[in-house]
Amino acid sequence: MNIRIGYGYDVHQLSEGEDLILGGIHIPHTKGSVGHSDADVLIHTICDAILGASNMRDIGFHFPDTSADYKGIDSKILLRDVMALIRDKGYEIINIDSTVCLEKPKVNPHITQMQEVLSDCMQIEVNQLSIKATTSEKMGFVGTEKGIAAHAVALLKMG
Repeated sequence: MNIRIGYGYDVHQLSEGEDLILGGIHIPHTKGSVGHSDADVLIHTICDAILGASNMRDIGFHFPDTSADYKGIDSKILLRDVMALIRDKGYEIINIDSTVCLEKPKVNPHITQMQEVLSDCMQIEVNQLSIKATTSEKMGFVGTEKGIAAHAVALLKMG
């Protein structure tokens, strides 16, 4: 069996008055992510992990932030496109493990909904997608609420 693992990491600045879109859902908060698309750091990280596992470069290669086509785009569309790319190469997801790093607001109450939305988007079972959350204990750009980060690993198998 051809099994491959990929790693993804992404960060976005947080700013007052921006929407906080995370894991494909809107989370009410005074600050939100800044980016060319909807700035969903979790989806971007998952895309990079999947693309890395399939040796297909990264999200910026496929969906450059210099293109007006992706300005303000819903990142779930990018995730669906990434899934189509890997399936065209014969890969399927075994599982994804991800961690969101954010001081406020608390992510834990939203994890089940994020898992449901993203697993539906990727056409995988909910139990194939782990989403965890942590803070930075008030240290660094995450801890001082200047930014949000996420990490993910994806395990793929050939057909």
